[in-house]
Amino acid sequence: MKRNNAIRHIIVALSITLVLLAGVMTWVLRSAPERIPVAFGTAFNLTDDTGKPITEQAFQGHPSLIFFGFTRCPEVCPTTLYEMAGWFDTVGEEGKPLKAFFFSVDPERDTPELMHNYAAAFTDRIVGITGDPAEVQKVMKSWRIFARKVPTEGGDYTMDHTASVLMLDSRGNFKGTIGYGEAADSAVAKIRELLKSG
Repeated sequence: MKRNNAIRHIIVALSITLVLLAGVMTWVLRSAPERIPVAFGTAFNLTDDTGKPITEQAFQGHPSLIFFGFTRCPEVCPTTLYEMAGWFDTVGEEGKPLKAFFFSVDPERDTPELMHNYAAAFTDRIVGITGDPAEVQKVMKSWRIFARKVPTEGGDYTMDHTASVLMLDSRGNFKGTIGYGEAADSAVAKIRELLKSG
């Protein structure tokens, strides 16, 4: 009998503990914020495609599109910059506040002059950015951008890298992405929403 009573007491105690834990968990979940914000971006000191210093302040005061690529890119980068030029044409005057930035993931080879000539072949609305490789790596890490060297024949290399375009609001906050090869009407709709958000 004593053993049965002890077992009953243990079961009752466990039941009460479980009920209390469930209540605490419910309170925690209800009082927690619906979405924990994730910080993107970092301070940086790099060089634009005219050879002038550029920092994260370039993203302030207007919405921005940011793309990470390199001038020797065989397909993804020229396609994306070509599509970006088309987006600018489509939104027209409505998109006047919008700026675009093309960060090199291959700063060892991409000089400011190369970046300028490459971007200008598509549109004058895109600013190329390059500079110290360690600083570029810091920026890529802060925006969750993947990039790595892939050796090719003859001792050369190409780059694998994230192909999405990042969208920032006028305060430099991340607002979403435009995927590589995304339909033009979908991309333009996202840009128009970005412009409305300020």
